[in-house]
Amino acid sequence: MHPSSSKGRYWPFWIIIIALAATLALSLLINLTAVGLLAGSPRPSSDSWGEDEFPQFSETHSYGAGTTKVVRIGFTGILTRQLDGGWFGTVDPVEDCLRQIRAARQDDEVAAILLEVDSPGGEVTAADEIHRELMLFKESRPGRRIVALVHDMAASGGYYISVPADRIVAQPTALVGSIGVIMQSLNIQGLSEKIGVTDTTIKSGKNKDMLNPFRPVDPEQVAMLQESVDAMHDRFVDLVAQGRSLRKSDLKPLADGRIFTADEALQHKLVDAIGYWDEAFDETARLLGVEDLFVVTYQVEKTFLEQLMGVQARLPGLQSLFSAAATPRRLYLWRP
Repeated sequence: MHPSSSKGRYWPFWIIIIALAATLALSLLINLTAVGLLAGSPRPSSDSWGEDEFPQFSETHSYGAGTTKVVRIGFTGILTRQLDGGWFGTVDPVEDCLRQIRAARQDDEVAAILLEVDSPGGEVTAADEIHRELMLFKESRPGRRIVALVHDMAASGGYYISVPADRIVAQPTALVGSIGVIMQSLNIQGLSEKIGVTDTTIKSGKNKDMLNPFRPVDPEQVAMLQESVDAMHDRFVDLVAQGRSLRKSDLKPLADGRIFTADEALQHKLVDAIGYWDEAFDETARLLGVEDLFVVTYQVEKTFLEQLMGVQARLPGLQSLFSAAATPRRLYLWRP
């Protein structure tokens, strides 16, 4: 047998050895990175404040060449505190947004926020928290302004977080409105009886398991929940009336959950103008009384490991989905 043919029989073995060595080296690199870089770059610290009170971000020049500083903050997707973040568990887009608004409020150089919205709404409390933080920004210093730019949608909670804006600009194809509250639950009593599934619930009072899917719907309990939904609806209407300078009596007929095109929303004074980024930029400059703006965005510095392994899958987390299915919640959410 030729010597070369004998050596050739072993080449798959060496390929496997090389592949295993490469895998081991990569694993070692990742482990060293996790130990050395997981904490990220050091951030400014002080004995007088905390990171959550004074969030720290790096800034990137986004647009314009003026001297008046404006922060560009966006919210896209469902207003929920539970999103699937891949290997790193869940992420909280609501808290991310709140921190950016808070950072803008703490920066004396920031004259305005340009808020970009593309959301069908979501959790009642999440929308209310962002609304409040935006109001705190405006109240923190005289002359501060907010302009909202609606991309594809500002429905229900998405509109709720837009109404603190001094001006709302909607793109021509946007949908706006859906002023209302929804709470949904499934009742599977009939199905459970057919397949022989029974429910055993031990409770301290008759209303502890309201909307139990294995029991007939109780009209008294539905009425109790309706009061809660109505209260959140009244709050929504009040805030829109205040933010848009509309009479509540004129607004109520529009606040039945219906959605409006950009043209219809302008006609009903739910928005101030129809346009794109340029129009929102010009509206902000006009409100501030300047010709040009220096627009920045906030960036969070990610570690090498987060960049390598992080998966930004902006989807509701499984825990959130299971929780929503098991426990009905009041939502400022457009559900066509």
